[in-house]
Order: sequence, then structure tokens, then C-alpha cells
Amino acid sequence: MPLATPPPSVTVVLDRHDDVLHTHTALAAHHPPSGRITLHPGPGTTSETGLAHDLLAALGKPPLLPGRFPGGRQPAWEAATAWMTALPVTRLTVLRAHRLTARRTMRLLHLHARTGIHLTLVCHRPCLPAALHQALRTADYSLTVDIEAARRHYYGTPTAEPPPPDEPAAPASRWLTLPALERLISYDSPRPCADPCTPPPIAWRHRPPPVPLTAHTAQRVAHRLHTATAHPRLAAAVAAALFTGASLQQLATARPRDYDTAAATLALHDRARYTDGCSAYPVPPWAGIFLQAAACFTRLVSGEDQELLAAPGDRAHLLRVAETARLRPPQPPTARRKGPVGRVEWDWRERQEAERYEAVPARHVRLSRR
Repeated sequence: MPLATPPPSVTVVLDRHDDVLHTHTALAAHHPPSGRITLHPGPGTTSETGLAHDLLAALGKPPLLPGRFPGGRQPAWEAATAWMTALPVTRLTVLRAHRLTARRTMRLLHLHARTGIHLTLVCHRPCLPAALHQALRTADYSLTVDIEAARRHYYGTPTAEPPPPDEPAAPASRWLTLPALERLISYDSPRPCADPCTPPPIAWRHRPPPVPLTAHTAQRVAHRLHTATAHPRLAAAVAAALFTGASLQQLATARPRDYDTAAATLALHDRARYTDGCSAYPVPPWAGIFLQAAACFTRLVSGEDQELLAAPGDRAHLLRVAETARLRPPQPPTARRKGPVGRVEWDWRERQEAERYEAVPARHVRLSRR
């Protein structure tokens, strides 16, 4: 979706003598929570996809996207664009810009035009190389050689003080056991509505609502999902499961138009009323970023008529993302486990329900014999 207002002009910093001060200042400005990203492209490649992987890594995400994609091409730029759109990132500084090919530079310019970020290219040469000059011919840009002016572009105006080092995050070694994930692999079979559908708010007639996450748990879940995968749809699917308690089949009924950013609701469809019927679920603030990224990603990759969240065929990848984030449903006691210790048993709730269902006729038989 094009921006309502033109993006700010691109800034090109000429570091004529390849002064280490420029590099250190730009790297010190990197602080994603403050909306500042400094990208240091990896050496030894001119790949456009490789640059997108570097950008995803700078955003704190694994560089590779799980799953199969048409033509075998990973939509890494689409994923990077989606996250840059959804996250509160306002500034992107790119070091070693004199080594960028024209095509790589054009990728960055397209990202700048779509997201509206402040893009600063640091060229460690006395003048612009031919490839960079060629790519910038159609861009609105300005040049500066002053380190203080460059610092203002790295940090914003007024120049912010370098933030204190972040406290190292505790490793996500402990599992978070979340009952809302119990139905994730349930075998219901709702289908998306073919005709326009405006579902009412969820009424929770047939099952209890999932317990809302506490602020602390929501923060931990969001952090784990952000670092577990670069795939916006898979991350959003896990997030949506936590506030809807829905199965993967029901999550797969959502389309980009079903996420209403203004009302902060997500519509899931169930024409046959296997569970909740077609209903709109309130989206908690912590999950909004994931849904925004998924909506942007889906529109860039496949359009309005494709799944907003994971498709049924993505089940293995979805469960792997949840397990990478150390998120799981309640587990059976040791004596009731079917698999080895340590393996997540996603079907424990399904097995319990099946056992209760099978026990009903037997109880009736015993009563009839008395």
C-alpha cells in the first residue's frame, strides 16, 4: 500500500577517509526498540536476497524463512518490508554503501519508498561510485560530509544519547505452558466464507474463552516469537492462537481483509459452526504487530485472497516455530506420555477427549446390567 505522504529524502554520508569514527557512531546508534537500525552488509556477496537476510538479522530475527515458496525463491524482501512496516522502526543506516550494486541499492530505495523510513547510506569513499550514483539518479537525496550532521541522521533530531546496553535477555530455555494452544491441531474443518462476511463479536457459547495473558507473559511471548522466526505469517498464527484458542484449520480461514486494524479485531470463519461460527475476536495490543506484519507480507506475496495466517499445509512449520519459541500446550503426566521425554505432545487434549468419549458407552453398558 503506497504511503499517504512522500517519504523523507535519502541521505548519503560521504566518509571520505574511511574514518572509523563514522562506523562506530553508526553502529552505536543501532537500537531497534528506539526505532533505529544500522545495517552492516555481509561481505563476499552481491546477492539481493543476502542483503534482505542481513536486514532481517539486524531486526533480531533468523535470516531464513521456513517453508516452500513458488519458484524456490524465499520472499525475504517481502518479509523484511513487512516487519519494517509493522515494527516501530523509523531509521535505517546502511554502512559500506559504496559496495552496493545498483540492484541492491534499488531494493533499499523501494523499501524506503514503501515504509517511509529515514534511509541513510554511508559511502566510505571520497565520491559516489558509479553503481550507487546510477541507482540514486531517480531518488531525492542529499549529501553530507560532516560527522555531526551524519550523527543527527543516525540518531534523529534532536540527537539522542546512546542508550545504555540492553540487559542480556534470559535464554528462553524454560517452556511456557499455555492452555490456549490446546486446540491448535484439533481436526475441525471450517472453511473461509466465499461471500463477503462481517462476523459479529465472539460470543463464546460453545467453549470458554482463553485466559488472557498477563502483561509479563505477553511480553515474554512477543519477544520469543520475534526471535524465533522471520516468517510473519507463522509468527502471527501462533500469536492469534493464543488470543482466540482456535485450531490451525480455523486460523487458516482468515484473509488479510479479516484483520481490522482500526477496530483491532480478527475475523475467523466457520460457516458450519463446528466451533464458534463466524466471529470477530479482539486483538490484544501485544499481538497487533504480528498481524500487521502478516497482513503486509501476504499482500506483497500473494494478494488479498490468500491466507493471512498459516495454511493447513504449514502445520509442521508452525509447530516448529512454537517449539523454537518454547511455547507449548499442557503436557500429559509422565505415565501417560506416548513419545519420549522432551518431545512436545500437541495432541494431549485430543486424546483426553477421545478417551472420555469412548468411556461413555462403556459406563452405560455397566449401568444397564445392574
